[in-house]
Amino acid sequence: MSFSISDHKNSKRVRVIKLQESDLDKLIFPFKKHSITSLEYKPFSRFSLAKSLDEVFENKLSETLIEILNNRETGVTIIEPEINNKKFDREFLVKLSTGLAYLVGNPNFDSMTNQYYARFTVKHEDNSDSYLRKAYTNLDLHTDGTFVKEKTDWLIMTKMEEQNVSGGESVILHLDDWEHLDEMSKNPVGQQNFTWGSPKSKNIGYKVEHPVFINDSKGMPTISYIDQFPEPKNMEQGLYLQKLSDCLEESKNKIIFPLSVGSTIFSNNYFWLHGRKPFNEHTGLSRELLRIRGTFFSN
Repeated sequence: MSFSISDHKNSKRVRVIKLQESDLDKLIFPFKKHSITSLEYKPFSRFSLAKSLDEVFENKLSETLIEILNNRETGVTIIEPEINNKKFDREFLVKLSTGLAYLVGNPNFDSMTNQYYARFTVKHEDNSDSYLRKAYTNLDLHTDGTFVKEKTDWLIMTKMEEQNVSGGESVILHLDDWEHLDEMSKNPVGQQNFTWGSPKSKNIGYKVEHPVFINDSKGMPTISYIDQFPEPKNMEQGLYLQKLSDCLEESKNKIIFPLSVGSTIFSNNYFWLHGRKPFNEHTGLSRELLRIRGTFFSN
């Protein structure tokens, strides 16, 4: 196989997959067969695109992604395509991210955009109802899919473009590296059902109930949590959530790193939390991100 795999400089848990320009060149023609509109309207075209991607890498890329994402010792990869020229534009990145997603599973419907993916920007000025777009506010550690009925096994975040950006580093934390995991996951309150809602921009007209912590089939704790969306029912739940938030943000085992433009973080959503540091203020600040989240084919 022609892609390379290495450990991230900040953690051996994080695997880095580098895609060479010569291999990406081979994708230009098969990717042109699929317009963004056809990918949005015809779900089967996404499988065809993903197969073209896998064939360039001798069908090893899908195997590698599935192995990394399902291994609790790793569970996350940063995919770094060599795209230092204009022939690989943002449309190409949408297609590459789509291909990566469909090599491992089916994306969920994203109600925020009414598509299988979402694209959104972070700018200097913001009047949104979510921390997601607040450039100068810390985006605390969380998982995705806390407020929807669908399962969310994995998450893709791709940095499409940025201008006038400093700060805003990515932050991730493996659940097993968290100093307070045993204390918080075994607390009976963390195993109670919490009510989870969402702001209007998410376009979800219902609320769900589930605990913060659930053990998987092997008895290992998994987490489903974001600070903005739980609606505590009593003092006990409210104080538990405050302690949970404090303990996560104070962790000394967070992995903090800049993500280069064009790169993708592909993570298991059950035992990796993610967030973002605040940006340094600049009136021309702009960052565009793409998000895809979904389930493994086996689920």
